[in-house]
Amino acid sequence: MLDWTDRHCRYFHRLLSRRARLYTEMLTTGAVIHGDRDRLMGFDPFEQPVALQLGGSSPDDLARTAKIAEGFGYSEVNLNVGCPSDRVQNGAFGACLMLRPGLVADCVKAMKDAVALPVTVKCRIGVDDQDPEHALFEIAAHCVEAGADALFVHARKAWLKGLSPKENRDIPPLDYPLVHRLKRAFPDVPMAINGGLTTLAQMQEQLQIMDGVMVGRAAYHDPGLLLSVDAALFDAPARFDDAFTAVEAFLPYIERELARGEKLSNITRHLLGLFAGLPGARSFRRRLALEAVRPGAGPEVLLAAVGEVTAAMARLNGADAA
Repeated sequence: MLDWTDRHCRYFHRLLSRRARLYTEMLTTGAVIHGDRDRLMGFDPFEQPVALQLGGSSPDDLARTAKIAEGFGYSEVNLNVGCPSDRVQNGAFGACLMLRPGLVADCVKAMKDAVALPVTVKCRIGVDDQDPEHALFEIAAHCVEAGADALFVHARKAWLKGLSPKENRDIPPLDYPLVHRLKRAFPDVPMAINGGLTTLAQMQEQLQIMDGVMVGRAAYHDPGLLLSVDAALFDAPARFDDAFTAVEAFLPYIERELARGEKLSNITRHLLGLFAGLPGARSFRRRLALEAVRPGAGPEVLLAAVGEVTAAMARLNGADAA
């Protein structure tokens, strides 16, 4: 979720769900060690529980970065062994590490030795010409032996040669049964499944076998999905009845961030899919996208965009009544 699940996104998603665990966009060890840590890693305590996802392949650097994450107060550090983007391929980490399970184990052990935080791993079922039945079980065994606290498995191969990162999210076929077999082989290891899950019904079905589900783009493109997560998956009351009240609750945060010099568009870009499927959703997206980037844009822009939805719904209800 590079460039997507930043702190503004996570704050809004936490408003929608009290219980879901949130993950940062992947940060490289180099960025954490040498970059502006407050800007890259800072988060609002309201976001908790929130985990830092790391990209790297040096056990020493990952241990050092995990220690920094612990100091920032993160609830978990997650090693990404599944991202197929060009950036991670050039850096020899992400999905490339599926080819080096021994190194992944060394990385996990180094982080476990450095921090008291849970250390988890997100992987694919294989890359390129690997046999997934062998590759997935091998890397899982190495991670478990090294002390990994949980595994998150994207149930697709990653093709590092021939497919773009976007194509890698859709073209390689999903193999849920393979991930289920992995869970049965390691019954005591917490495992979540990732990939292709877009509805609560699908997630509930997976939770009959798996310990958790990890959802990225489905929740990002349709944040309203998170409004129902607490009730459907955690047997807990929903925080809001609808997206309209969630927007109202988000306004104080927006005002605070604008007062600190943030641009409205950097916050509201994460809300574009909020009213997906409702009348006026297209007008909401268009108005917000066009007007939030203007100098001096404030909360009134968001409220006006929401007004497109309420007006469209009123027209529809009026037509139905007539």
